[in-house]
Amino acid sequence: MIQRYSRPEMRQIWTDENKLRIWLQIEMLATEALVAEGIVPKKDFAQMKAGADKCFADTKALTERAKELERTLNHDVIGFTTAVAEKIDHQASRWLHFGLTSSDIGDTAFAVQITQSADILIEDLQKLREVIGKKAREHQFTPCIGRSHGIHAEPTTFGLKMALMYDEFGRALERLERVRKVVAVGKLSGAVGTSAHLSPKIETYVCKQLGLRPAPIATQVIQRDLHAEFLSAVALVGASIERWATEFRHLQRTEVLEAEEFFSKGQKGSSAMPHKRNPITGERLTGLARVLRANSVAALENVALWHERDISHSSVERIIFPDSCTLLDYMLTLLAKLTEGLIVYPENMKRNLGLSLGMWNSQTVLLALIKKGLTREQAYDLVQRNAMQTWQAKHAGNADADFLKQLLSDADVKKHFAKGELEKLCSLDFHFKNVKARFKKLGL
Repeated sequence: MIQRYSRPEMRQIWTDENKLRIWLQIEMLATEALVAEGIVPKKDFAQMKAGADKCFADTKALTERAKELERTLNHDVIGFTTAVAEKIDHQASRWLHFGLTSSDIGDTAFAVQITQSADILIEDLQKLREVIGKKAREHQFTPCIGRSHGIHAEPTTFGLKMALMYDEFGRALERLERVRKVVAVGKLSGAVGTSAHLSPKIETYVCKQLGLRPAPIATQVIQRDLHAEFLSAVALVGASIERWATEFRHLQRTEVLEAEEFFSKGQKGSSAMPHKRNPITGERLTGLARVLRANSVAALENVALWHERDISHSSVERIIFPDSCTLLDYMLTLLAKLTEGLIVYPENMKRNLGLSLGMWNSQTVLLALIKKGLTREQAYDLVQRNAMQTWQAKHAGNADADFLKQLLSDADVKKHFAKGELEKLCSLDFHFKNVKARFKKLGL
């Protein structure tokens, strides 16, 4: 189970003990509200509270007893209510679960568990962005080649790459904050949602105490599009993790090697090849993102239920929510560790920049020629002709092959530029003149 890799706080949220603790809290809040409504006598409530306190004091024993009863009853909520009732005076225990249905307890507690998990995931993202931001500032002006289709395009900086990552996980943070509010919904409106047996005031009171809002309308269950939206957001955060894990994996390729995962002392990369230093963390994150996506599809399939309720969603949710929340907690923590320990090789970035012989200046020269009065087609043909000649010179073994030199040797190009003008255009400074402004816009 992936849960064992997550933080203890996250694992605790999805334990049976925590679930039953929340169930008991909901039951007692509902009964407290019934006292205020004049339905439950205060004396009976005092006895209920005394019994509930015994259960709160030993939730492990409560959980074990509820499971024991469930084996016979074949109903988890009835097993729970029976176990609690055993700790309450017989006369007073009749008020336990008064007017409620199982999903009133289960779905409301489920919302509490999800919001508790969301709080941890939000904290994870905040910590991850701090790590990314630090790396971005450190390499704000570290030059490297940008690639499109995997092919050299134009220069960028490694800091800009990391700033892009910082921005993407800012959106991830916003999504989780937003979807936490979406899913923070409880309901205590009865078997088909009509509030026939409990006043809506009781639902409002209980939800408020739990930090939830009451569903404006429900059936026996809270509608599952809310839960599907939550896991869709979780899957989307996972997709962002995969995007950057894939980026780092590419940068670690032997023929690229602009950055690589930290390789600790004593670590081994291959059972067969002692020289290997593999991007195993990035590969692990890439694979686990697929699990989050699969779980989000299962959540979408839970939306369609029969009429006012069936339980086809229940068995699925017992797997996909604990696993997705604990898995994303693990993945975010792991990505932060990967990013913080990432080894960056500026010299290799410089070397790779040189592989395309300065042809990453092609658009700069193209636009400059257009400004000089050439049509786009004329300018494109001139620049492309010189780029192809530069490639040919390189492949012919000319060690001095260089795009700028080639341009300066072409009379059709040179005549359009003053002395030193082309050299100034074909520089890294030209490409990096707005880097600071971009960082400032991101608050880095």
